[in-house]
Amino acid sequence: MNMKPEVNAARLLASVADFAAIGATPAGGVNRQALGVEDRVARRLLAERALARGFSVFQDEIANLFIRREGRDASLPPLLIGSHLDSQPNGGRFDGALGTLSAFEALEALADAGVETDHAVEVVAFTNEEGSRYAPGCMGSMAFAGAGALAEWQSIHATDGPVLAEELATTLAALPEAKMRPIGHAISAFVELHIEQGPILEREDVPIGVVTAVQGTKWLEVTFSGKAAHAGTTPLEFRKDPMSAAVAAIASLQSAIMPTDPDARLTVGRIAAEPGSINVIPNSVTFTVDIRHPDAATLAVIERHVRDECEAASARWDCELAIKQRVDMPPGRFAQSIVEAIENSCERLGLKSRRMVSGAFHDALFVNRVAPTAMIFVPCRDGISHNEAEFVADHHMISGARVLLDVVERLGANSKAFRSTSL
Repeated sequence: MNMKPEVNAARLLASVADFAAIGATPAGGVNRQALGVEDRVARRLLAERALARGFSVFQDEIANLFIRREGRDASLPPLLIGSHLDSQPNGGRFDGALGTLSAFEALEALADAGVETDHAVEVVAFTNEEGSRYAPGCMGSMAFAGAGALAEWQSIHATDGPVLAEELATTLAALPEAKMRPIGHAISAFVELHIEQGPILEREDVPIGVVTAVQGTKWLEVTFSGKAAHAGTTPLEFRKDPMSAAVAAIASLQSAIMPTDPDARLTVGRIAAEPGSINVIPNSVTFTVDIRHPDAATLAVIERHVRDECEAASARWDCELAIKQRVDMPPGRFAQSIVEAIENSCERLGLKSRRMVSGAFHDALFVNRVAPTAMIFVPCRDGISHNEAEFVADHHMISGARVLLDVVERLGANSKAFRSTSL
């Protein structure tokens, strides 16, 4: 038997529903945080389905889960596809899971059709992409690509208390059927399907986004320190008011960065005042700044602008200033060859596509450091994600899975075809 592989739409949609039941929330989302009980249940279900199909199951020391369908030539590095299974505390049922389950559907479709590939094809569910229970996010893919070390994270406490090392050991022990392998192994390429988490595809009525890059991200923590004083008795000329400094800096940045550059992103997501009393001028105000841009040089210019504006506000309000950098993640530009392979699949399937840059970071950003990589986006309703209201229409899920399967068939079918699309 050697037929044309086809996505089994009913099977894929049922699979998405089955996994959405693991950690389901009353409002229709999921709470399946990394290395928790629900995460372990999802990993087991995926592993059991893989073993039932005769696929091999592996895990590494950081609990990245791999499902392997062998190829004709064991000497060739495998083609890797997949995403993650963990969610935000009140996340949606599609973020991460759709990419992992679409990848597994591709593996099943190849097996159903009896299609042999030269390269083995592996599905991966990376550990802790979200970073909601343990920070930083993308631990599994960072470790896989050598961008972070497990030893540095072992003592980190979860938001609900447990140390990472303990939950990791429990998670690994809960799946003894999975053979252990070292962290990181050679792969021929990586393709990740994901929901867009933005409104562009839906607004333009385009079913497939071909992701060419991931924006670079910098997180800064800004603290203005002034002098606490009575709100009613302290005239303006006697105030060293860090709140006024913070408000001035934030207002200036909000009006200067994004309005002048459509590719730029600037977000103040958290702000705290001390002592936090209604009738006391704060002693200090701390806020976070998330800046993003697909161009590294421009991102550096934006960071300099943030620092300059904060220094000016500090001087104006006679406050001390401290800025700490919490995250510095350079942009990732995906392999042109894999981008073109995805576009070619869209053309073969008669699906409209557009190139786009991802504003969120994904596991693909890190895997891109060690192998040719690109991403497939599908639309989500109103661009809503990290929210229980997150929704992807059935036909968009099926279209994304069909494109992924076609890409996998082309890249994995024979080594010559892959080499013709490699970097």
